[in-house]
Amino acid sequence: MSVQTLFSRRLKEARKRAGLSQKQLGILAGIDEFSASARINQYERAKHLPDLDTSKRLADVLGVPMAYLYCYEDELADVLLRKFSKAE
Repeated sequence: MSVQTLFSRRLKEARKRAGLSQKQLGILAGIDEFSASARINQYERAKHLPDLDTSKRLADVLGVPMAYLYCYEDELADVLLRKFSKAE
């Protein structure tokens, strides 16, 4: 599985858990409101991978550690989420 595919899956799961639309997440992460929805959609469909600064802002908005978004192992991702999540 590619990094883009993992990132896209985890981003979408975290966004839905946070109860945010793609546009809301993008705007809260500092993406221009007119392109926010399209950019998040591209990230969630694994068309593009955000740069590290954008990834960090997305993680902060979602209340998850940035490592969670890139973690290859599902079990470790779950541990990161439980142990370091700010969303709960």
